[in-house]
Amino acid sequence: MDTRSFKLLALGLLMTCELAARPKIDTVVMINGDRFTCEIKKVERGVLYALFDYVDGTVSISWAKVARVESTQPFIVHTQDGSIYRGTIHSPEAAGPSIVQIEPLEEAAAPPPVERARVVELVQTSQVVWHRFSGSLDSGLMFTKGNEATQYNLGADLRIRGEHWRLATDFLSNFSKSSGVTASTRNQTRVWARRLLSDKRKWYFAGGTEFLQSSQQDISLQTTLGGGVGRFVKDTNYARIAFTSGLAYQSTNYYSDTTRLSPPNAMAAMLNGDLHLFRFKKTGFDVTASVLPLLTQAGRVRTYINSAYKIQIIPNLWFKFSFYGNWDNRPPATLSGSDYGVSSSISYTFN
Repeated sequence: MDTRSFKLLALGLLMTCELAARPKIDTVVMINGDRFTCEIKKVERGVLYALFDYVDGTVSISWAKVARVESTQPFIVHTQDGSIYRGTIHSPEAAGPSIVQIEPLEEAAAPPPVERARVVELVQTSQVVWHRFSGSLDSGLMFTKGNEATQYNLGADLRIRGEHWRLATDFLSNFSKSSGVTASTRNQTRVWARRLLSDKRKWYFAGGTEFLQSSQQDISLQTTLGGGVGRFVKDTNYARIAFTSGLAYQSTNYYSDTTRLSPPNAMAAMLNGDLHLFRFKKTGFDVTASVLPLLTQAGRVRTYINSAYKIQIIPNLWFKFSFYGNWDNRPPATLSGSDYGVSSSISYTFN
C-alpha cells in the first residue's frame, strides 16, 4: 500500500469513527440531586457507562445511585423478569424517582414503567459493531531463584451481544517449570453462543466448543462440542445465575497411544452452571462449572471448573485470583485423573 492510499484509508477510518459518535445530550440525574449531560453508552452489571465532552475516557457510575435518565437515543432494555424492550428512555416527573419509561420505536403500546433497579442491561441500538464488544486481558508471572521455579499465566476473553443473543470466547494458558522437573502446561480455549427464547423470557438455547490441552493428564487435545437448553435462575444488577443441560460430543487424543489407553470419542450428557456476583467498584466473582457423564462409557464422568475472584485496584484494572481444574474419574491406566491449580494476575477490562 502506497503512502497516499494509507492516508486515505486512515482519513476514512477517522471519518467513520467521527460519524459513529453522537451528540452527548443525554441526561443523568443522581439520587443526591447531581445532574449530568453526557452520552449514555450502556448499563451492565450495575454500572452505567457514560461519555462526557469534558472528560477523557468512559466514566463508570453506580446504577443504584441514579434517580432519572433521559435520552432520545434508542436502547435495548433487558429487565429482571427476562423482558426485552426497544425504544427511547425517560423518567417522567409524575412517576416519581427511579422509574424508567420506555417509548417504543414502532407504533405500539408503551410498556408499563419499569423500576430503575429492575433494569439489568441497557444497550444502544445504533452502536457500530466494535462498540458492542467487551472483555479483559490478564497476566501473571512468578519466579523463585531457590529452585529456579517459573510460573506464568495468560488469559483473555471477548464478548459481543445483540438484542436476543450473546457470543463469547475466552483463552487460558498456564505454564510452570522448576529445576529437575518436566515443565507442565495447560491451555484451554472456549467459544460459546446463547440465544434467548423471546417468548419464554428467561429460557435460552446455548451451544459451543472447547479445546483443552493438559500435560498433567497427558492430553494433547480434547475437543468438546455441545449444546442444550438453559434458564436464568437469577438475573439482577448484583448477580446472574444460569443452568444449561444438553448433550456433548468429545474427542480426546493423548500423547500416548490412544487406541491402547482409551476410546478417543464419546457422547455425554451435559450439565453446566454459571454464577456471577458483582459489586460496584469493589469485587467480582465468576464460576463456570460443567459435569459430563459419558453415555458411551457407563460410570465415567468428566468435570471442569473455572473460577475467578477480582478486586478492583483502579478503574478498569483488577487484581485477579483464579482457580481452574478438570477431573476424570476413570482416566486411562497410569495417567492422572486430575489437573488443577491456582494463580494470581493483573486484569485489564474494557467495555
